[in-house]
Amino acid sequence: MIYCGIDWAERTHDVALVDDTGQLLAKRHITDDAAGYRSLMDLLAEYGDTEQTPIPVAIETSRGLLVAVLRAGKRKVFAINPMAAARYRDRHAVSRKKSGPGDALVLANILRTDMHAHRPLRNDSDLARAIAVLARAQQDAVWNRQQVANQLRSLLRECYPAALDAFAKWDNGLCRPEARELMKLAPTPAKAASLTRTQITAALKRAGRKRGIESDVERLREAFRTDWARQPELVEDALGKQTLALLGQLTAACIAADDLAQAVEEAFPQHPDSEIILSFPGLGIQLAARVLAEIGDDRTRFTDARGLVLQP
Repeated sequence: MIYCGIDWAERTHDVALVDDTGQLLAKRHITDDAAGYRSLMDLLAEYGDTEQTPIPVAIETSRGLLVAVLRAGKRKVFAINPMAAARYRDRHAVSRKKSGPGDALVLANILRTDMHAHRPLRNDSDLARAIAVLARAQQDAVWNRQQVANQLRSLLRECYPAALDAFAKWDNGLCRPEARELMKLAPTPAKAASLTRTQITAALKRAGRKRGIESDVERLREAFRTDWARQPELVEDALGKQTLALLGQLTAACIAADDLAQAVEEAFPQHPDSEIILSFPGLGIQLAARVLAEIGDDRTRFTDARGLVLQP
């Protein structure tokens, strides 16, 4: 058996090949481009890599073009946690100094000695992997949206509490399109207090509201005109500009989260397992897509049903 370890980096990668005895057979420094990938494939082929008997590879990541190239065919690719690799490094050197060629050799030896203790990347279908990308990206977008909303809320508490009071009745508060339209129109308490019924009505309609507009207009006008403590005029104007800057970030984050959610809505029902996963209690399409992203659709990943345990 031949084992391959790759220490990856942003621009270049170090490759090491060892045999059953731990003897270093070859090492190579490759670039992160098509030429570098071809050089890697040529090196593996030189030492007996074929479609029927591919050489297993250990690398400290599960993503990227290099991993995509390695996963072509039947090759087993092992994504070794960097912290686990660091523990193995202590076997080979007292000094904990990190080096690319040395780490590639360590990764190759991890497979030689403990391949049974590590799980290769699962062989999911392209559709399942695409859904996983979308589901995780949508979750990240939601987290980013909430982070920006929290920053804006913190700023408004210092200079514009009337806005927080006005939007408190709505679910998702500052993330609502109505709130964003009104904030864009009136980023300071002074401008909010001067808003007319016509302006508020137009803002709500631009946000897509069709019902309950009149009652909300009166409630918003009253909230905006309530007497609150104010910052000095120049300071208030400066904070208003900061509010608009954060509002732009929040709008972009909201659009990204919505667009990715729509992409998940379109992609997930195409998967053969979608109806089964959606039958789980409490799962809608977004959560179901995240479940699929975690368990995949590789039928050989678990030896039996007990191997798949979903935590509540």
